[in-house]
Amino acid sequence: MSILALKKATLVGLTEDKAQILDQLQALGVMHIIPLQKLTSSTPSSHLNTDGLNVSPEQLYESLHYLLNCKQKRKQVMSERHFNLLSVIQQVEKNRRLRLDLVERYDFLQKRIEDLTPWGSFILPAENEFYGQRFWFYLVPNFRMKEVQKVDLPWQLVHRDNRHSYIAVIAEHEPGINALPVVRTHTGAIPLAQLKRELEDIEIELETIEAEREGFTRWIYLLQRSIAGTDDAAQLAEVSSQTLDRDEIFAVQGWLAEEDVEQLASLAKAQGLVLQLEAPSEDELPPTLLDNPTAVAGGEEVVNFFQMPGYRSWDPSRVVFFSFVSFFALIMSDAGYSLLLAAILLFYWQRMGMTESGVRLRAMGCALALAGFIWGVLVGSYFGAHAPFEWLQGLKMLDLNDFDSMMLLSITVGALHLILGNLMMAWVRRRSLQAWAAIGWATSLAVALAGWIQGFTPAHWVFFAAGLVLVLCFSSARSGWSGMRLVDGLLALTGITKLFGDVLSYLRLFALGLASASLAMTFNKLAVDVAAALPAIGLLFKVLILLVGHLLNFGLTVISGVIHGLRLNLIEFYNWSLADEGYAFQPFAKQEVSPWIT
Repeated sequence: MSILALKKATLVGLTEDKAQILDQLQALGVMHIIPLQKLTSSTPSSHLNTDGLNVSPEQLYESLHYLLNCKQKRKQVMSERHFNLLSVIQQVEKNRRLRLDLVERYDFLQKRIEDLTPWGSFILPAENEFYGQRFWFYLVPNFRMKEVQKVDLPWQLVHRDNRHSYIAVIAEHEPGINALPVVRTHTGAIPLAQLKRELEDIEIELETIEAEREGFTRWIYLLQRSIAGTDDAAQLAEVSSQTLDRDEIFAVQGWLAEEDVEQLASLAKAQGLVLQLEAPSEDELPPTLLDNPTAVAGGEEVVNFFQMPGYRSWDPSRVVFFSFVSFFALIMSDAGYSLLLAAILLFYWQRMGMTESGVRLRAMGCALALAGFIWGVLVGSYFGAHAPFEWLQGLKMLDLNDFDSMMLLSITVGALHLILGNLMMAWVRRRSLQAWAAIGWATSLAVALAGWIQGFTPAHWVFFAAGLVLVLCFSSARSGWSGMRLVDGLLALTGITKLFGDVLSYLRLFALGLASASLAMTFNKLAVDVAAALPAIGLLFKVLILLVGHLLNFGLTVISGVIHGLRLNLIEFYNWSLADEGYAFQPFAKQEVSPWIT
């Protein structure tokens, strides 16, 4: 399939040339490094650097994020004549920390002033000023003031609002916990007027800090340009610490695609390195390197996000691509909504083309819009209405309200999808007897589907039972034939309920498509009824209902199509088609600096 075959390469060279060799290896960008020694806790990879700047990628990203969130930005400096990365990062970090401390203090003072305002501005007397008597403050709910009337201690109502009464009690010692109906309120010893003055000072200081932050935004462009270099330096330092060093020589090891072996061999010859190539052994688990054409590579993005297949498994990217596109179209079931999706895609076309992932997802978006439009034409739905032209009406072949046909279609799609998954599982396990168990599931499901459509005959039951016998006999991974193999087979047979449950799960395609179409028609009917009931202003309400209603329905349909389309692929399908999970191939490569777009 599209999982590339890998080789394990070991390069041996002189330690004095190590920095230059690793730099050229990073520029080549074809190897997934295998650590030959682990990093120690005293030298975390995020802080390793080979250029002497001591700026980690995390520091750079944090500073850049801080500046990008500034509301006002200055004109960008394009020249590096006055730019020092370390100095700018240190100043921005100092500004960020100071601002954070001030904001925390500002929020605290605002809350304290809000709490103290009802009590008024006062200064607590010294400890012996009133013959040892002190003030104790209580915030009492109004409905409990009758209980306060019974208190023997001297007290005074300071303030009252709709919910609480503010009571000051005079006593030498704090009253007991049951003396008043509520616990004591802590007002603090700092007067309200002093808190307000401090708040004013902090507001002035915050303005100064914010102005300084705004000034630092002039370096955003140069900081963005430094991202690739900083990441490359950190990655280079990390790999440098993972090589095996012995006196005057060092060794670096990694995986690479077979098609890239010639490039690595050329580098080794040019640098006078020893190159050893090995095929992966059976007990090794190399990383998974997927290779798909750009047109269908959107499925690869989905696979990378959810679960990377093992190196010796198969690449489900293309199946996921086409099945997801098909499921999305069935759920949307409207040509008008598909054209709206195409318009949104066209609006973000350039922005998505700035990254490799964006280009892949853009291609998938085109497929989603096209498939949705074709299916919408076939079911004859255009924003919940009939086709606007007679020639389009002639293209309608299906009716969403034909429940029997739509249920048959959904079940058939689901069964075929899971049959394909089991056949791929059989191919992956082709060197094991367990492959026959996957073939058994595929056979039983295919026969059950045919019997459901045509009506069961004795032949159907025979083939259905034969498939289950294969599952019973070959599901176990144990060697030899024993009673435990039979137990494993019986346990595997319980999966028949899950299999048919997963098939029925595909009914959501019909249900969600029908719900989307029904909601669109409901908004159309509601708009027409309102316009008829209100001849004058009804036209305005009609437009608003159509606009808001269809935008809401479009949003819900897209969300449903994405969530449930992915769910059927990544849960139901994956469960029957993938057994082993792998990890992604991460090339030791330098990043390209993309031009900054304003």
